Amino acid sequence: MEKLVIIPTYNEKENISNTLQAIFLLNEGFHVLVIDDNSPDGTAEIVKDLQFSHPSQLFLEQRKGKSGLGTAYIHGFKWAIKKKYNFIFEMDADFSHNPKDLERLYQACKSYGSDVAVGSRYVKGGGNVNWPRNRVLLSKGGSLYTRLITWMPVHDPTAGFICYKREVLEAIDLDEIHFTGYAFQIEMKFASWKLGFKIKEVPIIFEDRKFGSSKMNKGIIKEGILGVLNLRWQSLFKNYHIRVKKTMDMEVASYNAPEAMVSSKL
Repeated sequence: MEKLVIIPTYNEKENISNTLQAIFLLNEGFHVLVIDDNSPDGTAEIVKDLQFSHPSQLFLEQRKGKSGLGTAYIHGFKWAIKKKYNFIFEMDADFSHNPKDLERLYQACKSYGSDVAVGSRYVKGGGNVNWPRNRVLLSKGGSLYTRLITWMPVHDPTAGFICYKREVLEAIDLDEIHFTGYAFQIEMKFASWKLGFKIKEVPIIFEDRKFGSSKMNKGIIKEGILGVLNLRWQSLFKNYHIRVKKTMDMEVASYNAPEAMVSSKL
């Protein structure tokens, strides 16, 4: 129970099989939890078929509807904590994140003292490939905006390729993380930073998806803009770090809570 990669999916049938096979071909002991939001294209069925070949490494959680990236990761984090995984990863299903970089994120936390390792496009050695110019400008502008408002020392706060030590996720009251898009990625880093954990950015090359469609929309952008302002407001006047810090009573209650999702393990 060392390393778990969490991959949320919605209509990723063109990508999910190749992504999973690429992770397992690393032979680095990664387990994978796919959280599928009832994809109408049959993504979950592809994962179920692959479970026959990887019965002890591949797990599936199926949710009843499309509930957002943030809630998928929160469910995955709770699942990973309950199973006692030591290092928990976020990763996209569309090869925009190179599976070969998983080990670099792992080593940043395992061997080099980081609590959170962020696969960063905006530190030396990182970058974007085949991304439309408007998306690059939006991403870089959002990152600069976030840093200016929150003062958080992370160059790529919206990054979604991350490794967390279990202790970080255990320290955060995950039920207090409410955002679902860019703002979710920002708040998880912000909460980790506010609770005193060490964040390291590992340079990666982000490549735009070749298959399937982006989940970006105006609502996600709006949430990011307003969410950053909300985080700053709470951190200044409402003891944000106290609100998001999990107490022992909360931890016991969350472990004893009934499972709300359908699990699939062969």
